[in-house]
Amino acid sequence: MRKKKTMLASLLLTAMFFVQSIIPASASTWNLNGDTNVHDPAYIVENGTGTHWAFSTGSGIQVLYSTNGTTYQRSLPIFNQKPAWWSQYVPKQDGLDVWAPDIFYYNGTYYLYYSISTFGSKVSAIGLVTTNSISGGVWKDQGMVTYSNDSSPYNAIDPNLMQDEKGNLWMVFGSWSNGIYITAISKDTMKPTGNAYRIATKSGGIEAPNLVYNSKTGYYYLFVSIGKCCSGLDSTYQVAVGRSKSVLGPFYDKNGVDMKNGGATVIDSGNSAWIGPGGQDINGTNVIARHAYSAAENGAPKLLISDLYWDADGWPYYN
Repeated sequence: MRKKKTMLASLLLTAMFFVQSIIPASASTWNLNGDTNVHDPAYIVENGTGTHWAFSTGSGIQVLYSTNGTTYQRSLPIFNQKPAWWSQYVPKQDGLDVWAPDIFYYNGTYYLYYSISTFGSKVSAIGLVTTNSISGGVWKDQGMVTYSNDSSPYNAIDPNLMQDEKGNLWMVFGSWSNGIYITAISKDTMKPTGNAYRIATKSGGIEAPNLVYNSKTGYYYLFVSIGKCCSGLDSTYQVAVGRSKSVLGPFYDKNGVDMKNGGATVIDSGNSAWIGPGGQDINGTNVIARHAYSAAENGAPKLLISDLYWDADGWPYYN
């Protein structure tokens, strides 16, 4: 009898382990408080200090920080006056209005990319500032990274830097105008070297690209925001994704449709409380930050951060 009970217990433990291994853990959205008003957040945890930072669209690049990752307060903006080169590339840029920053840590330096433009125009530019300490608050202007005009095939906004499995650096960028592009980045200048290649388009709007490599699945994932942004509760933004075995694509959605031909698998379309989620930023492979419009606060754009999970087929999800 004792032997049978032992065998039964062993079988039950084995079954429990099997069930746990095939059922993914429940994803969770962080309970944030304080000042969480953002648009197009770029999220990072600073080395050494452990401080959580969120850079976002707004006057001079808006900055939020948190010592515990959940309670945020606003810091000083990155810019308090225009760099001289802004007016050369985007003459009609409005004051200190800066869009969709991206923060990238590499070899002891923080690289903060950003874009300047005007609505409905391809006259745009991507710029760069750097620092060795975000908490120190001293940023150095590194000038123009790339630009576009009315005759360009792409719109030079929404930059995102990543490092591929071989250690090479890449930048994805772009918007509605012919979609999302990718270009190689020099490790010396941290600016583009060579041509830019189109990797995604979609009618009705596509922007805010974020490219990550997941070593566990062996895929590159291109996250994008599709639909219409910046209209409060009337926004139709959604977070979508495709994947590829190559950093240059082609990227396919779950149905096998190439993202260059409009493919995109939606993983977040919002809900009754949070409208139009998008402007996402992936931290590593396990955290996703984005903004969404709060129904409770009449469409105010708020910071949302969630744990990012990967299902058995290697696709990302969160709640």
